[in-house]
Amino acid sequence: MTYVMSDIHGMYDKYAEILRKIDFKESDELYVIGDVVDRGAAPMKVLLDMMSRKNVYPLMGNHDLIALNFLPKVNKSLAENGGTLDDCLSQTLRIWINSGGKTTVSDFCKLDADGRKKVIDYLKEFTLLEAVDIGEKSYVLVHAGFGNYRHGKKLSEYTDDDLLSCRPDPSEEYFEDKSVFTVMGHTPTQYFSGKSEIYKNGRNIFIDCGACYPKGRLACLCLDTLEEFYA
Repeated sequence: MTYVMSDIHGMYDKYAEILRKIDFKESDELYVIGDVVDRGAAPMKVLLDMMSRKNVYPLMGNHDLIALNFLPKVNKSLAENGGTLDDCLSQTLRIWINSGGKTTVSDFCKLDADGRKKVIDYLKEFTLLEAVDIGEKSYVLVHAGFGNYRHGKKLSEYTDDDLLSCRPDPSEEYFEDKSVFTVMGHTPTQYFSGKSEIYKNGRNIFIDCGACYPKGRLACLCLDTLEEFYA
């Protein structure tokens, strides 16, 4: 079976619960479409578990991109200052820390040098887009959607910000081919429907159900059966 999950945001317990609910096996595949880190208590624990599984495929989210930009600097500072961050870097990180990055930085600093390097190298493997064929349907996986969309625009013309940070129109048809569906996270489904459940509009599927917010849930969708799982 092929599954897709989004916006785990360091919620390791919910992530582990989902894996138990779907009885995730080595023969299955899981695509995580961004925002693994920040906000929740255990972002590194989620990342380390994903890293240990050859059948989990990570896509970049806006929070993951921020982490990839900053964590190498954090790692360098820790190496040069005996395991502590220098004051200048701490000031630079403040905006990220205040917008949810505190747990990511704290968790990262607890890793040894080898662990920190592996996390940075793994973040570099995150892709921006994936396409998955299931039977006669194709699913395009992207973190946020296609910002600044226009008819005929090539995928290569979209910027990181277009793909990782936009707030899409849920009714927009991105692909003329009626067999192609778009699966997105980033924007909590409560924004569209007022409910913490997967939201579908035409061939658009939104799966960020606000796991890190009160009354939010972590969602997982099986692309083979379209069965929904929640934690």
